[in-house]
Amino acid sequence: MFSDSARVHAPDFPAGLEWVGHQGVHLQDLRGKVVILDFWTYG
Repeated sequence: MFSDSARVHAPDFPAGLEWVGHQGVHLQDLRGKVVILDFWTYG
């Protein structure tokens, strides 16, 4: 387990960020949940 001094907190997603198929996400709403973010490009 990590100590409190070793924790690094992620910044929230920028306001106005465009989401595909979703209204948007705030990290505060995801606290305590398992989350997988899949970033991809078509090429």
